Amino acid sequence: MAEDDDTQQNPFTRPGFIVGAVVVAALIVTAIVLTVLNLNRDNDAAPPAPDPSSSATSSAAPTPEPSGVAGGASVCGLAGEELSGTVTTAPAAEWRFQDVYAFPTSPAAGPGETAPEGYPYCFQHSPEGALFAAANVTIIGFGPAEQRQAFLEYALTDGPYRDTLLNAQGAAAPSDVRASIAGFRMLAYDGESARVDIAFRGSSNGQSVNGSAVLELVWADGDWKLDASNPEPARLAELPDLSGYVSWTEG
Repeated sequence: MAEDDDTQQNPFTRPGFIVGAVVVAALIVTAIVLTVLNLNRDNDAAPPAPDPSSSATSSAAPTPEPSGVAGGASVCGLAGEELSGTVTTAPAAEWRFQDVYAFPTSPAAGPGETAPEGYPYCFQHSPEGALFAAANVTIIGFGPAEQRQAFLEYALTDGPYRDTLLNAQGAAAPSDVRASIAGFRMLAYDGESARVDIAFRGSSNGQSVNGSAVLELVWADGDWKLDASNPEPARLAELPDLSGYVSWTEG
């Protein structure tokens, strides 16, 4: 009975979320979340998984450890720095593809460069740049394992949880998985940090799911990166629908 109660309380083990777990198995954010959950299990006192919807009520992202880069354009020289503001309408984007997964790009917001390993990087120091970075992080997770690991080496800031997150084992996406970005919410932005909620639709084995990935980003070394001073720089949840999100889709 106790085991059944735990299953009901944990959103990552409810039957309705199993499909979502498969859909996002290759996401970088999944590797992060699984690491945190495993650490909690070791302590035998895991708190309830955080509810991303509660993040929307927070007025500012958590204060990261100093990055040494308080301002400045992106590492590849994208202009248009904005240290305040938000995004309330879907920005224009050119959607490109990694395998069957579409990711948004913009000449102004980024990505401005592609690494030798194949992942895009270099985003504008602005609310739109943070949004495009969050969307790209989500899609990068579906790439080859070597590419994902190389991206994590680049994208995780210095912080007490960096090594733990780098050592998280991300699963490969099953061949029948399909996923696409569906919308977003800009939860917080102050120029030094950003909290972005990316909604996605996915399917596997003929079943569909709506999901949410809330990403904690900081501006470090001229780019938007995952905040490794936070034990959960990304949080996942299943969504009943996409109410409250700004629609942002390919095509």
